Amino acid sequence: MTSTQTRRDFLSTSIKVIGSLATSNTFAATAIPAKDSAPLATQEQNKTVFNVMNFGASGDGKVKDTAALQKALDACAQAGGGTVLVPAGFYLTGSLQIKSNTTLSLENKSALIASADIEDYPLARVRWEGEFSEGHRALLWADKAEHIAVLGPGSIFGPPITLSHLRHPRGPALIEPSECKDVLLEGFTAQYQRLWGIHLLLCQNVVARKLVVRSVNTNGDGIDVDSCRDVLIEGCNIDTGDDAISLKSGRGMEAVRLARPTENVVIRDCVLNSSMFAAIGIGTELSGGIRNVRILNCTLSGHGNGILIKSRDGRGAIAEDISGENLLICNSPTFLSIDLLKRGIQAKEPVPGTIEQWTTVRNLRFSHIQVYNVKHLVDATKIPPERPLQGLTISNVTGNCQRGISMAHANDVAFSNIAVTGYKNALISVDDVRGTGLENPSDPSIL
Repeated sequence: MTSTQTRRDFLSTSIKVIGSLATSNTFAATAIPAKDSAPLATQEQNKTVFNVMNFGASGDGKVKDTAALQKALDACAQAGGGTVLVPAGFYLTGSLQIKSNTTLSLENKSALIASADIEDYPLARVRWEGEFSEGHRALLWADKAEHIAVLGPGSIFGPPITLSHLRHPRGPALIEPSECKDVLLEGFTAQYQRLWGIHLLLCQNVVARKLVVRSVNTNGDGIDVDSCRDVLIEGCNIDTGDDAISLKSGRGMEAVRLARPTENVVIRDCVLNSSMFAAIGIGTELSGGIRNVRILNCTLSGHGNGILIKSRDGRGAIAEDISGENLLICNSPTFLSIDLLKRGIQAKEPVPGTIEQWTTVRNLRFSHIQVYNVKHLVDATKIPPERPLQGLTISNVTGNCQRGISMAHANDVAFSNIAVTGYKNALISVDDVRGTGLENPSDPSIL
């Protein structure tokens, strides 16, 4: 399949997915707009294949192939586009730039192996922990590029922990497209440690499909969606030392002024495991706003929470229209945790105001949820009384948990068909909460 056909397929698929989800029910129509926000390329792209071996790559895993790989990528872009082919072999490399109309295709038994030398990752302006600062370029990076793709079935191995642990300046991430449009990541395996894996920053129309992502140690997020719009993540298997998938949009007034929310995100048919924080984390860096997120047919597990919505004072912004359907949560502290009080690092320039400093969270809906070996079904007590949660619907929940639903400071709450077993004390415990279905069943054995 040519690179042009591949891009057309993924664009057509993403448009169809967003459109079909938009018409499935009333809430989805609000959450996922049905529109073609990324029209297909109007010009046939160059179908030439650029084999990296023809540019001097050795593929022996010993000699650095950075220069040869970059020559192939540059030649592809200069020719108007095409596919850079990486055949079977081990390619030791530093940071590589992918330019517009370029597909990087990793064949079976091929692997990019990140160099252990920090000099191979030049310094650039990056967003790290919600604010822009100096940091090292990712192993694969792109800036203001359009119609780019990284395809498997090959593998990508990130830099060693001697580099990935760096913080000031930030060490190199694995893959980091910035301000790019029409991005396809499909079918490869990625392994790294400690730092973020795939960081999508200020991008539009992104598809991440059938990826296998593994990481160890803290800060090891799998996929970070950071101030991006129109994103589809599907069929991925992610097991990480931090959030498997994290949705962000910056922190403090810097992000407020930029005004680039993360919006129109679909996560479906994924297996997500986290050893810390959450399988799906929303925040804490969300001062640009997060809206229109739909999670479908996913398995969430691990020592982290299933879904964690997190913020603190000085963040401001709105997180709204977030839904989940047909989810399995197992061996986790919670199915849903909401903590808006003191999560995350304070911004250099916090959002001011007695009320405005707090994040508004509204219009959350979750249905057809199965929980097994979950300690706490819902933990949502850390909500500022100045900014109560506005709208939470949870329905059709089965399975077992040690504790039920704990909640404070919320309006327009609706619980129905919460048919779980194994909990102690009351199924529902609320403080300053208004809504329906808040009464506890008189006999838990009837559930």
